[in-house]
Amino acid sequence: MGDGCFDPPDQGHSDAALLGTVLAVQANYYWVRLAQTVRVDVSSEPIEFLLCTRRTRLKKIGQQVMVGDRVQVEEPDWSGHRGAITQVLPRQTQLDRPPIANVDQILLVFALAEPALDPVQLSRFLIKAESTGLQISLTLNKADLLAVDTQVSWQQRLQQWGYNPMLLSLQHRQGLAAIQTQLDRRITVVSGPSGVGKSSLINALIPKIELRTSTVSGKLGRGRHTTRHVELFELPTGGLLADTPGFNQPDLTCGPAELARYFPEARQRLEQAACQFSNCLHRDEPNCVVRGDWERYTHYLTFLEEAILYQQAIDRRGEEESTLKVKSKGNGLRQSEPKLAAKKYRRPSRRTEKQTLRELYQDSDDQDAD
Repeated sequence: MGDGCFDPPDQGHSDAALLGTVLAVQANYYWVRLAQTVRVDVSSEPIEFLLCTRRTRLKKIGQQVMVGDRVQVEEPDWSGHRGAITQVLPRQTQLDRPPIANVDQILLVFALAEPALDPVQLSRFLIKAESTGLQISLTLNKADLLAVDTQVSWQQRLQQWGYNPMLLSLQHRQGLAAIQTQLDRRITVVSGPSGVGKSSLINALIPKIELRTSTVSGKLGRGRHTTRHVELFELPTGGLLADTPGFNQPDLTCGPAELARYFPEARQRLEQAACQFSNCLHRDEPNCVVRGDWERYTHYLTFLEEAILYQQAIDRRGEEESTLKVKSKGNGLRQSEPKLAAKKYRRPSRRTEKQTLRELYQDSDDQDAD
């Protein structure tokens, strides 16, 4: 909800700017929640949202408007609940996949059972989350399906990885209050594999999500909500939650040199000491401080091979782009062809020109003498 309620400016000051947050984007329309609700008159309902377009000026300068952006809105049409975005405020953070701005943290949801917790899959999600640089909150759902000692064992194991997971049982509403506190007044992206209870958790956190979904979908001319589009939903505590498919099948898109930094166990070792070689990949190099008997070291080696292949693909693509140029063929078609090697022309110096002239005159004198 907004932070307060105020009366709109009179018609003589209709260009006064409003501030808001973009909750959803569809085509060229933006669903903006106002920072303060507006009451047009005493008898009217307060206005919390505006359906906005983007000013042409922003498009010309290449300013993208993303879900999560804090924006300035002008020229509101209160009767139609519409407005125009004229400025995007500086972003604190930005994710490209999913495209969302100003995210504070990632809520990573896994299940302890049904499906069973897979350490390799969990590690892959954690690495992807670590690569964003955002705070990570790890939640383990369906805790009621395992014995208490097994739950404790998983907690201790993950603590050795560098995480403090929150145990959750939606069946008994165990741990829900702790998660609500963690999400309070923050923008959070929910991530995790299928079948772990993400949708059930979101429904428990936001009981009126169906009402909110149908309202936005109708305004944007969309059908029922699916996770094919990024969309922020309001929590009763004032935070915002994004349920998005962007992390559901994470690929490792990092280079081999940075991979170790995404393992808290390896990161801790590197903070305490340095490897002998600055380009150490922590495999069989001498005097490596990362290589050791920590549990996920084998996972690291597996992911390292994938990171090496990813880096090689990036390098090959760069080499291909440097030797190819793209030409437009009309009808929207584009064709690549080899670049021609350009000859370099350099103007000769005056000294060289004078020397050449002397040689010409000398040759001419020799011919006259003959």
